[in-house]
Amino acid sequence: MLTMEQNNGSDVTGFVLLGFAGQHRTWHVLFAAFLVIYVATLVGNTGLVLLIKTDPALRTPMYFFLQHLAFVDVCYTSAITPKMLKNLIGTKQSISFSGCIVQMLVYGMFATSDCFILASMAVDRYVAICKPLHYAVTMSQRACIQLLLGSYLMGFLNASVNTGLTFSLSLCKSHAINHFFCDVPPILALSCSSVDFNVRVLTVFVGFNLTSTVSVVLFSYVCILAALLRMSSAAGRRKAFSTCASHMMAVTIFYGTLSYMYLHHRTPESQEQEKVASVFYGIVIPMLNPLIYSLRNQDVIQALKRAGKRCL
Repeated sequence: MLTMEQNNGSDVTGFVLLGFAGQHRTWHVLFAAFLVIYVATLVGNTGLVLLIKTDPALRTPMYFFLQHLAFVDVCYTSAITPKMLKNLIGTKQSISFSGCIVQMLVYGMFATSDCFILASMAVDRYVAICKPLHYAVTMSQRACIQLLLGSYLMGFLNASVNTGLTFSLSLCKSHAINHFFCDVPPILALSCSSVDFNVRVLTVFVGFNLTSTVSVVLFSYVCILAALLRMSSAAGRRKAFSTCASHMMAVTIFYGTLSYMYLHHRTPESQEQEKVASVFYGIVIPMLNPLIYSLRNQDVIQALKRAGKRCL
């Protein structure tokens, strides 16, 4: 039984996840669609990780980051999708207090790490195209590991601070979260104390994460574009651009959705739109990344062909 005293947020033992308005009429359609997407996400990203680990031609810095991108995609979508699927077919759309904390912490950590890994991949493409003679030294194994550890550290810092601040509040307005998973904004709406500080901290973290990583991506691709325009060979330009096209597509989709979720002005009317954006960001994008990097990347396509021949 979910209980909550009206004057003491520490008495919260669990929450009800309201999900989408009208989901009781279409739960079977939503369950089937999200189950297919989640299975495709697991298969696609796990397959991409295994392909990179087993194919010697893909043991480069670019694919080192790509396999960790696939890993964090699986982690942050797995933090929310299984529980959502369970609630769609269950009679009680509930989550325990401790489960809510863990869900927010895991989701926030790996989703934030995703931002910084994408930025690290942009740096790798910049060095490969603009400073090819220094590539081996600049993108050494040590440098790649440092960039990766920094990405995970920023993810942990962001998630731990915002999760800690959120659950230190007195939550006494309701035990119903107007979302399909535990995220900071809908839980702040349950607080009966001031959330101004929490909102400022969330805005600072999200703003810094987006501004810093987007700036790195934009700088990298402006330099790459300038380098491409200076190339005399059309074939060279096409080859260089093809190595960036997949990453550019993934970055555009990822950052566009993330910016809408956390930085736009919130109104009661926008809550359902935020849920749709959250579905796209947290469930659909992790499925798209393996497709983007497989269908538009000749190295991955060739590695898939070699893997197919080994299996025959």
